Amino acid sequence: MASDRLSLGQSLSGKQTLISNDGTFALGFFSPGNSSKFYIGIWYNKLPGQTIIWVANRETPTSDPTTSKLQISDLGELVLLNSSKSLIWSSNSTSKATTAILLDTGNLVLRNDSTSEVDLWQSFAHPTDTWMPGGWLGVDKITGEYQKLTSWKNSEDPAPGFFVHSMDPDGSNQFVFIWNGSNIYWTSGIWNGQYFANVPETRESTVFNLSFVDDKQRKFCSYLINIQMGKANNGIG
Repeated sequence: MASDRLSLGQSLSGKQTLISNDGTFALGFFSPGNSSKFYIGIWYNKLPGQTIIWVANRETPTSDPTTSKLQISDLGELVLLNSSKSLIWSSNSTSKATTAILLDTGNLVLRNDSTSEVDLWQSFAHPTDTWMPGGWLGVDKITGEYQKLTSWKNSEDPAPGFFVHSMDPDGSNQFVFIWNGSNIYWTSGIWNGQYFANVPETRESTVFNLSFVDDKQRKFCSYLINIQMGKANNGIG
């Protein structure tokens, strides 16, 4: 399946993949290391090996990708089903999508053909352990959901591990590293309008151009790559 999208009525299984339009990213089933378990993930398509940037079913692997299917359900959700059509993973999106598209940024989005430029759901809003350019980390003030990075359990198991990079759960405008659920062992310092206090390097124009937004709906930090100083689409993770 050499396409960047999956439409209603189609499915992806086995060794089939979605490839972003510029060929940078691929989405499909993968098995990390010597594991016998399989996951739906996104990786760099042109790099040797598999550098995984996102995992869908990180806590619910499948044992057989040839009989498992990734597809858009009649309700418009992106779902992963096993051979008996039992649900393994779902996007849990509330708006009815008709197409899943893997963008050149590595972002997987769900859209409806009638509103083709509106992202009804996107993987950037549900990061795993890698922060991609154009993605964001923060908190949705309406839903209370945090966009955060969580380490893999180990190199062969992408289930959530012990380390988290998150916006401060106490509400301050800083990021923290958390170990084992509640032990904060590093802070970025408060954002002062130009940079994070404990990371003064972010005040200058570097390879990473940071932005911090705090509005009525969300509080988050995002970044872009300065393509004159570094290569685009290299994630932080």
